[in-house]
Amino acid sequence: QVQLVESGGGLVQAGGSLRLSCAASGRTFSRSTMGWFRQAPGKERESVAAISWSGGRTYYKESVKGRFTISRDNAKNTLYLQMNSLKPEDTAVYYCAATASLQSIVVLPTSSYNYWGQGTQVTVSS
Repeated sequence: QVQLVESGGGLVQAGGSLRLSCAASGRTFSRSTMGWFRQAPGKERESVAAISWSGGRTYYKESVKGRFTISRDNAKNTLYLQMNSLKPEDTAVYYCAATASLQSIVVLPTSSYNYWGQGTQVTVSS
């Protein structure tokens, strides 16, 4: 059974930091594009960051550039999102996702991701 399990969410004050992790099991994702998405109440799910299978290419939503860093450890089958200088508008449920096959581009629509985690809540207080 393929599973993606997020952890590391929580409540933090504005300006603080959190590090999200996404542990994958059931298959290797070393050739998959992986990404972080978020969904705030009443809003659509949006892509926050994505990373190629090798880690050599990344994508960031404009509003998180310079504050968030996506990384991966293929040996551990784990994806990370380091979030610094958090703002109240970053409050959302954060999901990790992975594609089933190798992708030639990093910027992919939500529908291109085949596996999803259950999400972890991130709340940033002002």
